[in-house]
Amino acid sequence: MDHFIDQYLQHLTIEKGLSANTIESYQRDLFRFFDFLNHNGIKDLSECDTAVLLKYIIDMRKEGLSARSRARHIVTLRGFFNFLVQEKSLGTDPTEIIDLPKTGLRLPDFLSVDEISLLLKMPDTGNPKGVRDSAMLELLYAAGLRVSELVNIQLGTVYLESGFVRVMGKGSKERVVPIGGFARESLETYIRTARPLLLKNIQSKYLFVARAGKPMTRQGFWKLLKKYARQAGIQKKITPHSIRHSFASHLLEGGADLRSVQVMLGHSDISTTQIYTHVAHEHLVNMHRKYHPRG
Repeated sequence: MDHFIDQYLQHLTIEKGLSANTIESYQRDLFRFFDFLNHNGIKDLSECDTAVLLKYIIDMRKEGLSARSRARHIVTLRGFFNFLVQEKSLGTDPTEIIDLPKTGLRLPDFLSVDEISLLLKMPDTGNPKGVRDSAMLELLYAAGLRVSELVNIQLGTVYLESGFVRVMGKGSKERVVPIGGFARESLETYIRTARPLLLKNIQSKYLFVARAGKPMTRQGFWKLLKKYARQAGIQKKITPHSIRHSFASHLLEGGADLRSVQVMLGHSDISTTQIYTHVAHEHLVNMHRKYHPRG
């Protein structure tokens, strides 16, 4: 991957006319990032995604780098990846997910463990819809799902005894994700008690149902999430994807290995290159149980 650094630094020197000191600073930042990639067994820049950048930022913070220094590193990476996309050496820019306001570095909106715990307590489980909503929130956070994946899960793809779900992700790529004890208990209660009441003798293949046995829509769930966030007093602007970022961040901050988190997230480049097929299901379950706050 080193030739990409050479290309970029040459671009900065010739096209941008930056000073030698500035070029040297960019070079140090890029070498540091490439050392991080090598340490985590990443051999190709196409493998860089949300989880990689979250892990990198978390590692920099653990090593004592200030928010200003971390922000500078991300600025370097943003320019680097943008250059590679423009040169068609890469298809996507993973730094697009990161915001850099004047006050410093900010990751995509995500909730703390305490905020997640508060949010998950909001549904009123004294009625069938509340039991359903509780199960949806628990599963969304437990498995780091996209909202489209959540609402399209079918009853036959949930394996409560084994503690995992089969998810159909982007590009019709299927993956298996462990869900942990809290989500298992919530789902079991929903399937046994609330779901039959919501269906009213109507048959449906979907796990989460709304009116007339139809699946919950993405827009419908988003409205529910915003309602429960308001009830919890959470001021952050959150979306279903914020819960997915929270899932990844909490696992990485807890010490989970990067490859396992990437597999659980089901990023498209992993499915395409099949470079993570050696990460066994049993290992994922153990990682989830050990490092997820509700595993």
